[in-house]
Amino acid sequence: MRFLFSVIANGTENDDPSVMVDIDAFNQKLIDGGHRIIAFGIAGPSSAITIDNRGDAPIIVDAPFVETTDFQSGIWIIEATDTEQARELAIEASACCRRKVEVRPLLG
Repeated sequence: MRFLFSVIANGTENDDPSVMVDIDAFNQKLIDGGHRIIAFGIAGPSSAITIDNRGDAPIIVDAPFVETTDFQSGIWIIEATDTEQARELAIEASACCRRKVEVRPLLG
């Protein structure tokens, strides 16, 4: 089963260099265990552009589609045997990146 781990930030995090060391170690654990499909950070909402081209002309807004204090700051897409294994890996992910992690199964 494949799962999306969304890393949730709120912009108040004060990361010291140990955060990236811990994330790198977790990424290596995922790779070694055959779990990691892809992982990356995402720029903050101030860089978002929302495009709606469902009408006669595109509407382009230099802002996120939802204004909120929490935002997605990174993702992992992982392979796990089941939801319980994904949950256990997400607990480790949250600890290493020092942020909330939302877990969702991928469909298809």
